[in-house]
Amino acid sequence: MNPLEFLATMAETANKLDLDAHMNMISKEVSVYGVPGFEVITFDDWYRQCEYEFENRLLKKVSYEGLNVLAETPDRIMFKSVETVEGSDGSVNTSGIEFIIQKEDDGQWRVYQERVLPDDELENDKRRGAL
Repeated sequence: MNPLEFLATMAETANKLDLDAHMNMISKEVSVYGVPGFEVITFDDWYRQCEYEFENRLLKKVSYEGLNVLAETPDRIMFKSVETVEGSDGSVNTSGIEFIIQKEDDGQWRVYQERVLPDDELENDKRRGAL
């Protein structure tokens, strides 16, 4: 699996507001860490948030920039990228994200774990040229 292609598809499904296709890229076992106000975000939490945002057309554009592969096995890839989410209200939220994607039993690669990077880690990665 090419992480750049994976991120392109993640962005494309969100930008098309295609909830089923987007959520098919997320493992039922997903855990998301580092979101302020939440200890962990689960698949159901992610689904509800996307359903609300897609139905209400709150997203203008999702994009990813930069890629740093940290570790790779035949069934799992860990990497970092920078995610930018533009809202239909003009807001722009940019975050560093550490992803673990894995190939599941059905052969589909899905996000298994995500960690929103603290600002200091993101800045350090950018300074080192890692993102």
